Amino acid sequence: MQKVMVTGAAGFIGAHLCKKLQDNGVEVYGLDNVNDYYDPQLKRDRMAALAEGESFTHLDMDISDRPAMEKLFQEHSFDAVVNLAAQVGVRYSLINPHSYVDSNLVGFVNLLEGCRHSGVKHFVYASSSSVYGANTKMPFSVHDNVDHPVSLYAASKKANELMAHTYSHLFGLPTTGLRFFTVYGPWGRPDMALFLFTKAILAGEPINVFNNGNMERDFTYIDDIVEGVFRVIFKTAEPNFDWRGDAPDPGSSYCPWRVYNIGNNSKEKLLRYIEVLENCLGRKADKNFLPMQPGDVPATYANVDDLVRDMDYTPGTTLEYGVAKFVDWYKGYFKIG
Repeated sequence: MQKVMVTGAAGFIGAHLCKKLQDNGVEVYGLDNVNDYYDPQLKRDRMAALAEGESFTHLDMDISDRPAMEKLFQEHSFDAVVNLAAQVGVRYSLINPHSYVDSNLVGFVNLLEGCRHSGVKHFVYASSSSVYGANTKMPFSVHDNVDHPVSLYAASKKANELMAHTYSHLFGLPTTGLRFFTVYGPWGRPDMALFLFTKAILAGEPINVFNNGNMERDFTYIDDIVEGVFRVIFKTAEPNFDWRGDAPDPGSSYCPWRVYNIGNNSKEKLLRYIEVLENCLGRKADKNFLPMQPGDVPATYANVDDLVRDMDYTPGTTLEYGVAKFVDWYKGYFKIG
């Protein structure tokens, strides 16, 4: 895996992954159209550090642009492709559903086609804990059925897993889907809770706490996520030869297709998350308690046994360490004394 393309390279996870690959001697092609879903300057700043290295090339294009993607795969031969480009966010999918179709479905099949026709050895892609939808059995396991999504975003991610399976079945393309659980840390997304809470608390403004604070999340630190993705790239998906059609395992297949949870293997109350942030900031939050939002789920909790077994890796960064690292970055980036 000497030449790897990462889509969504200007994104939160993408930029960190590109840096990790660079540091390990991989030639990285980072595809990102730097759209304005949130502040493009933050995305450009993430990539600025990558541009300093000789082994990073920025590809300014949109994965939903079929002719551009066909041309890209004709011109380059990638050993692996990691798709982190997507229209993200559960709540935004209620406002602008078409953007999810363009990026998460059309763009995804463009990448599958490119990989199929250019001999890519491994296609790794971001799925999401949101695919568990109405499931309530905890912790969430990749071996449980996930056919009841509660948002279009979740449905698009489930569709990605199904689309990847067909390409693994029809063309032998090894594909691995990674179900990320609430990722946080330095350079995080401005539309996610930690960023929003930090900004509001420092400004002396109230924070919105949904489901009246009765939310639990498997908060996962960015370094844990990136280490997991890095290991997955270099361990090509293989068939499960014990798979049976009369008792199908949803987490594996007879063809080279796999899905994994990447989470902290623990769940924390949202109010505990806020408490840790308050301690790091030295300020108390003014909490505005609100009902559950459409498309949200009350709790997420990852079973990562398969990741531990196959990748010899267990995420485990504490909230105290991870939130403190975010706060340090936030104050430095926005020059707050």
